[in-house]
Amino acid sequence: MNPLQNRIDFCVIISVDGANPNGDPATMSWYPRVLYDGHGEISDVCLKRKIRNRLQDMGEEIFVQEDSRIDDGYRSLKERILNFDDFKNEYRNKKPDFKKIYDSTCKKWIDIRTFGQVFPFKGAGNNLSTNVRGCMSLWGATSLDVIDVQEIISIKSTNLNETEEGRKDSASFFHRYMVHKAAYVTYGSIYCQLAEKNNFTEEDAEKIHQALITLFEGGAAAMRPAGTMNVQKVYWWKHNCKTGQYPQIKVFKTLDIQPQKEYPFFTVTETPLPDLTPEVYTLYEYSCAVTPQIRQTGNRLSGLAGTAYASLLA
Repeated sequence: MNPLQNRIDFCVIISVDGANPNGDPATMSWYPRVLYDGHGEISDVCLKRKIRNRLQDMGEEIFVQEDSRIDDGYRSLKERILNFDDFKNEYRNKKPDFKKIYDSTCKKWIDIRTFGQVFPFKGAGNNLSTNVRGCMSLWGATSLDVIDVQEIISIKSTNLNETEEGRKDSASFFHRYMVHKAAYVTYGSIYCQLAEKNNFTEEDAEKIHQALITLFEGGAAAMRPAGTMNVQKVYWWKHNCKTGQYPQIKVFKTLDIQPQKEYPFFTVTETPLPDLTPEVYTLYEYSCAVTPQIRQTGNRLSGLAGTAYASLLA
């Protein structure tokens, strides 16, 4: 399989209504991430986690696995990497071949060749860490408008600890925070120069494309009930050369995305550039009496993404 030969840019628009899209670990009760100006944020780390999960569902080997989704028995990154013979044998040499480490780890794990990875483990001859630089750049997703966060206080039906006179203990109360009627937007690019170095292929790029479309499949939780977070649009620009026909910012500015109060909480005006027409995935949802539909322009939606959303058309 040949490395990617065409630069790719993309944009993903996400709707949120009644979910906490990304809790902030620095706040009490994982309040949704909010920027200084009141706009909401889904961090790039959160998005990459979801992409990794979708790739894992496709049968790809993942280096940075979620604890609840470990499929090889290794409970840490160090254990996983030191049980990979090509890495272990080189890294313990007095003069390790870092290119061999680079090539072998990229070949084995799709998330390493896509996002990159640092290996800060002792054992190399010079005791320095080595790293892989990923070929994909991904922005954190930002809401189009200041977000409306609603607090929900719930009471558990039983006490965590014994109390006198049957009163509720403090642990019986818990808080949830939900974002309502918001749209978030993220952008990204895949670069051919690093794709060639990492042996990132056309097939890998298509899997990333499908992962973006199915980003929230299997991700429902108490803070993200099913159907409250949806990928509404994915724009996928494939240039006709390695370096790209236009700068990224010029490509992204072809979309004028504005917030609106009604579902799906945004409007978009497209102004295509000459000789660069994006492939567009769109999720349409109408009233309850009408079957949800999916429009795909450009190449036909294929593989796992098509299978994952076929249920919507049933």
